[in-house]
Amino acid sequence: MQADYVIIGAGSAGCALAYRLSEAGSSVLVIEYGGSDIGPFIQMPGALSFPMNMARYDWGYMSEPEPHLNNRRLVCPRGKVIGGSSSINGMVYVRGHARDFDHWEASGARGWSYSDVLPYYKRMESWHDGGHGGDPTWRGTDGPLHVTRGPRANPLYQAFVEAGRQAGYQMTGDYNGQQQEGFGPMEQTVWNGRRWSAANAYLRPALKRDNCDVIRGLATRIVIQDGRATGVELQTGGTTQTITANREVIVAASSINSPKLLMLSGIGPAAHLTQHNIDVIADRPGVGQNLQDHLEVYFQIAAAQPITLYKYWNMISKGIIGARWLLTRTGLGASNQFESAAFIRSRAGIDYPDIQYHFLPLAVRYDGQAAAEGHGFQAHTGPMRSPSRGAITLRSANPAEAPKIVFNYMSTDQDWQDFRTCLRLTREIFHQDAFKPHLRHEIQPGADLQTDDELDSFIRDHAESAYHPCGTCKMGAPDDPMAVVGPDTKVIGVDNLRVTDSSIFPRITNGNLNGPSIMVGEKAADHILGKSPLPRANAEPWIHPNWQTEQR
Repeated sequence: MQADYVIIGAGSAGCALAYRLSEAGSSVLVIEYGGSDIGPFIQMPGALSFPMNMARYDWGYMSEPEPHLNNRRLVCPRGKVIGGSSSINGMVYVRGHARDFDHWEASGARGWSYSDVLPYYKRMESWHDGGHGGDPTWRGTDGPLHVTRGPRANPLYQAFVEAGRQAGYQMTGDYNGQQQEGFGPMEQTVWNGRRWSAANAYLRPALKRDNCDVIRGLATRIVIQDGRATGVELQTGGTTQTITANREVIVAASSINSPKLLMLSGIGPAAHLTQHNIDVIADRPGVGQNLQDHLEVYFQIAAAQPITLYKYWNMISKGIIGARWLLTRTGLGASNQFESAAFIRSRAGIDYPDIQYHFLPLAVRYDGQAAAEGHGFQAHTGPMRSPSRGAITLRSANPAEAPKIVFNYMSTDQDWQDFRTCLRLTREIFHQDAFKPHLRHEIQPGADLQTDDELDSFIRDHAESAYHPCGTCKMGAPDDPMAVVGPDTKVIGVDNLRVTDSSIFPRITNGNLNGPSIMVGEKAADHILGKSPLPRANAEPWIHPNWQTEQR
């Protein structure tokens, strides 16, 4: 088995790479451990809570006990299926803020500023505004990834946006366009009522070409000879074989599995590798470090009127919704129900948003457990740029064993200040006039929790991962000792080896990470093929004119 390019991981970035590299005429083999993504639990957007809680589709990773969150172990779902995490995620589409990418470039990832990446976002998108306004000149129209908006039929979606306006915040018709800051419609990777995963957008079209194929198995080691990656060791069933890469090996296995595989292959912190009796090929102390995530809470309100999605939270209604979706790809099953959103700044002196909101007209957990109080609604919210950093390390040299995941959430005073502020600003939004006909009482945190200590206790007990891990193979300048890959996505110190997924993010982006992960695959493909990058954009993003003195 051999190909010009061997890609490890059929996830968000890996699928995009397979599409672009095979489109250029190169032969491509994609290694994926997980199985098929065909079936209603993955393809029906309204069933999103199922695949991320099914061992068939999820690696089942858990953090180590988190010392600042009462030693709770938090779940860390990662897609173990064709399409990777784009097949089990919430389908929310966020590019990230322009300043995120300008920060990437300033930190050493030259050529990854917003002006550089915007053309790739346009190339990958087929954007449909659904009549809700937006910024057509900032969006793509003929890319593989369909981006749509839900119908926003439930009046609570509009109440959330109107409450933001009443509280004095900006409105935005397109947070993925010129102005991220403000309240407005949320976007989703859904097309014709189906989850539009990276597998549907990129991999299936690529597999129709004779020069692209998928092989099932567990990648256990990158084969490196004389400082050059030549292939991948693969376990399938009880056998081990080597897949040969004639040009390059490309690791796109996730921010958890990519650093794990590098370390198993002898690339990582030398002392840690030696501890596990792994021969050191390249001493890169940054491998597995710089782990970041978004931490959030579900701010839940009991509803005064029975208009929430809770009225469908019974077996008969779920059966009807499922049947309608199976027959027509329409109805409640055709949306992820995240249809209104907001990005705000927590205080004056911050130039771009650092708090995100996903609004949902139902009080429910990600695992599908509804609030005991029946009718309710909620906002998923939390700070966007935590200063805390964690790490991925090997538990052993056994490729079948999960790595140790320590996020080190809430490890700085700034984390606690930011989260308290977030909760108080959220409470203020829900007490605007727009919600007066709908608000019965606060389910959680609960109106009686007011002091810093009370809010801190709630955060320790209830904060959850937003499932956005990244940063563990940081992209940076070649002379940065903690950089793992250079701006060309090549692993520093090893030839013919790249990493191209969310693990290379120098710093986490604003919002959900599926969009930026696909963009990394798109842009990396041009680096790999030796193409000139797409011409830089000269679009100027909107920044609040009084950000230095005003919070809103």
